[in-house]
Amino acid sequence: MKKILILSSLMGLLLTTTSCREEFLQSEPTKTLANPPAQAKLNGLYLMMVNTGTGGTTNDDDYGQKGYDLVSDMLSADMVLSGVTYGWYRNIANLTATTDFTNNANYKPWRYYYRIAYAANDVIAGLGGNDAVPASAADKAAMGQAKAMRAYAYFYLTQYFTTKYDPAAPAIPLYIDAGVQALPKAKQSEIYAQIVKDLTEAVTLLQGFSRANKGMINQDVAKGLLAYTYAAMGENAKAATLSQEIIAKFPKTSKEETVFDETSGSGGGFNDLKTNSWMWGFDLTEANDLDLISWWGQADIFTYSYSWVGDAKSIDLDLYNAIRADDIRKNQFVSINETEDGFTMAPANAPGAFDYPSVPANKFYAPGRTIGGQRIVTTDYLFMRADEFHLLAAETLAKSGNEGQAKTILKDFLTQRITDVSYIDGLSGAALLNEIYLQTKIELWGEGKSYLAMKRNKATIKRGPNHLFFAGQTFSYDDDRLSMDIPQAEINNNPKLK
Repeated sequence: MKKILILSSLMGLLLTTTSCREEFLQSEPTKTLANPPAQAKLNGLYLMMVNTGTGGTTNDDDYGQKGYDLVSDMLSADMVLSGVTYGWYRNIANLTATTDFTNNANYKPWRYYYRIAYAANDVIAGLGGNDAVPASAADKAAMGQAKAMRAYAYFYLTQYFTTKYDPAAPAIPLYIDAGVQALPKAKQSEIYAQIVKDLTEAVTLLQGFSRANKGMINQDVAKGLLAYTYAAMGENAKAATLSQEIIAKFPKTSKEETVFDETSGSGGGFNDLKTNSWMWGFDLTEANDLDLISWWGQADIFTYSYSWVGDAKSIDLDLYNAIRADDIRKNQFVSINETEDGFTMAPANAPGAFDYPSVPANKFYAPGRTIGGQRIVTTDYLFMRADEFHLLAAETLAKSGNEGQAKTILKDFLTQRITDVSYIDGLSGAALLNEIYLQTKIELWGEGKSYLAMKRNKATIKRGPNHLFFAGQTFSYDDDRLSMDIPQAEINNNPKLK
């Protein structure tokens, strides 16, 4: 109760906001300069990915890309909302928000991703338009980043606001020019074609570009986004080729970087952009001024925010129990009781009541490992890491009929996680694909990638026994409750949708 009162004293009444269409699809990422150069505008886009309120509200779950990663992890059922003291994500966990177009859970990602797309359009227009080929190296790099960011926005919009990949189905409006004139829904085929076009051009434009930091998109990140796009479309051979190009350039996340070791007091954390396997992320500092309203605040019990006060984010126990006993990742998840001088840990599936049940305390954590200790968030955000593409390569190779190579890549990757990987040799067909999907869910838990895997694998998911809502029930990947509705604000301001 003391923790609840402390946190409550810091929170005011939270008012959501709506706006006219010009603000709703805000095209300017920064107002620092009257006419900022392209890279300055792009830096504004990258800041949008981590800033609070970029979904158009003052809600405590409105904090950029990582906020939607967390939502999607809940929709995929791999992440469990273990407490509802404050109510954030309750309507996601109970699947009522996604079928109510008046609920802000639909408005926030819509506004966020369209703001990214509109800002990218503004950069592209300033560099000469969609068909221009800039002359200078700096402008080529800026154009490549802008097209990749636009593609990133539309990729996630299609994932969240359609139930499944259906090229002939109408989806969402596609804006590729500066301006705010309302447009009707485009077919999925048109949107995916634009995403592929943008990313293909970005890969070319970003050739030789040396970015200042990992917060910026480079050629490898553009290839990663393109691989995900092809995989979503079922273009598996193309996705496999790109994935293999990526894994040839980056190391895997090591055993030591994967999980906290209680004996050595080191390892794990997933909190440092300098990690060699990280391809894209954001180096958070005190200057970013993130605290309660952040992914770390929502997901990490060692950060002073909602997970600390009882609304913990836990692993689905069926998924936890599916992790092999000789897999180091099983130790990423523990159940914790707080004590006067710290805390005690037990296995995630240990019986009994815990202050923090089945939490990822040995995967994600603020370095001090003091419960509720991190006030100003300086632990970094992860958007993409090389390990994703070992798993995506294995998946898309298997789907392309190259099971031998798929198993080789999968085994090579899992030797860093599992003591004995020989069981993979006996897998084929659906059993092999199911294993790759399972390993994807385990490896990338809490990173916003499980939802994408659910969609492209056309999976049926089952909620484990520790879910507060719908425990034991199954859902098809294309269940309407697992995708979002076009929000009321867009319906009201875009007559061409009616």
